[in-house]
Amino acid sequence: MTEGRGKFITLEGLEGVGKTTNRQFVESLLDDADIDFIGTREPGGTALGEALRELVLAADGQMQDLTELLLMTASRVEHIANVIEPALAAGQWVLCDRFLDASIAYQGAGRQLGVERVADLHRLMDVTLEPDLTLLLDMPVATGLERMAARGTPDRIEREAMAFFERARQAYLQQAAMAPDRVLVVDAARPLDAVQESVRQALLPLLEGA
Repeated sequence: MTEGRGKFITLEGLEGVGKTTNRQFVESLLDDADIDFIGTREPGGTALGEALRELVLAADGQMQDLTELLLMTASRVEHIANVIEPALAAGQWVLCDRFLDASIAYQGAGRQLGVERVADLHRLMDVTLEPDLTLLLDMPVATGLERMAARGTPDRIEREAMAFFERARQAYLQQAAMAPDRVLVVDAARPLDAVQESVRQALLPLLEGA
């Protein structure tokens, strides 16, 4: 068990950038370092969150963009209160597939609801938790979408037009530029071994301090 408060690590990026593969790689690094951790995801992470995930991502579903944002936020509030904060307080590390940066990118920029509007909503809901490290896996949108197409039937958000994902990518990169001490941009278009070496180097300072 890690002494003191645990570390909070998030993985971000658009469709097809390799989040699943690299999440497994991070998990292996944490295991090798004998760090007690949990893996989770957004939307999801709780029974309610997983139910909301089904509503938001249903391939044949329809909803207002603002409704989508509110459901994502509701899932996050439950997730923090019932999973993330208790784990961190107990000394566990938390590895999360997507967090607030995803809503800023997808709903704020992709849906054009406004980045500040998304941030303001979360502040209103007292969502102030920030990751210790965010790994932003980045590649050209067209490349990611080509990879995604090979995986099978896309969900409701994955079916969006390229312009949607271009806006989301730029918002992600802007978040990284605004928080360089927290967000590390990893060029995910490179060969996997190079990508994972960048991920390993990003995690080293946290691992060495554990």
